[in-house]
Amino acid sequence: MTVADVVKVLASLSWLLVIGAIAFLVATAARRGGVGRVIPLVIGGVVLALALTVASAGLVAVDEREIGVVRNPFQQQVEPKGLRPESMGAGLHWVVPFVETVTTYSISRQTYTMASVATEGQVTGDDSIPARTKDGQQVQIDASLIYEIDPAQVIQLHIAWQARYEDQVIRPVARSAIRDAVSQFGVEEIVSSKRAELEQAITDDIATKLAAQNLRLSDFLLRNITFSDEYAKAVEQKQIAEQLAQQAEFIVEQRKQEAEQARQVAEGQADAAVIAAEGGAKARLVQAEAEAKALDLIAAALKDNPDLIQYTYVQKLGANVQVMLVPSNSPYLFNLPQVPEATVAPEPAPAAPVPAPTTTP
Repeated sequence: MTVADVVKVLASLSWLLVIGAIAFLVATAARRGGVGRVIPLVIGGVVLALALTVASAGLVAVDEREIGVVRNPFQQQVEPKGLRPESMGAGLHWVVPFVETVTTYSISRQTYTMASVATEGQVTGDDSIPARTKDGQQVQIDASLIYEIDPAQVIQLHIAWQARYEDQVIRPVARSAIRDAVSQFGVEEIVSSKRAELEQAITDDIATKLAAQNLRLSDFLLRNITFSDEYAKAVEQKQIAEQLAQQAEFIVEQRKQEAEQARQVAEGQADAAVIAAEGGAKARLVQAEAEAKALDLIAAALKDNPDLIQYTYVQKLGANVQVMLVPSNSPYLFNLPQVPEATVAPEPAPAAPVPAPTTTP
């Protein structure tokens, strides 16, 4: 509660006291009592009530979030006529009681909303802005303006609009700027690539027009864009088609990746087979070279010592070998000695039979 409010309360209480004192005075007079001591009390109460009333009418408290315009009908010498040339800032001020009146305006930032939801905007019901795009599509715009009064121009605002600036300036300027800007864009542009450009165009237009009416735009919010049912269905079908196309493209790309992966695997296997074959061939070549070199060494050793092969063969025989059958008509590793053919003695002639002895009886 400010000082001005306290003074007003005291003024009201003083008048109640005056009324009570007058009633007491009348009651005392009716009983033919002495009223000499009551009259000064009544007069004092009236004087006090008048003083407090005058003080309450002259004291004006302006909040720190407000600015005041003082109207003085006798001020006709300077412009603006009927108003003080200077506005009244925050604090406690004195004006001419019962002559000057103060109209206060909020200098805080204020929001004006136009929306399709009944409880969100300043106007009850659907207050969205209908607009038509460059390609003839009907859209509904929900928007909010954040604005403030220019303190340096509050007297001019008061002269031009007083308290009507919200309904007669903010609202028509915003709706006109939104319609004009939307008409410069196609419907697909305002929902995708050029929405920010649309919002900036509206902001610039509104800011210029409000500045001409002594108001300052702090921000413009493009809250929502609603389309007709037919266009919404078309957009939905288009999005479904695009999603299907993207899905098909993804499948094709996946198949390509799988084919590429299979090709790389096959190529890797082929390279591995070639490398393995080359390795095997080199191994066989090295082995053949080693065997050939070994055979050359063996041949040289046999040339100098032909019996070495027989010795080696004997070393390979088992330890329990006692008898070996050697075919007569097959070559053999051993140089067997030549056994001379034995002289075959003639068979003796058969002997004459011996006569059996004769027995004499």
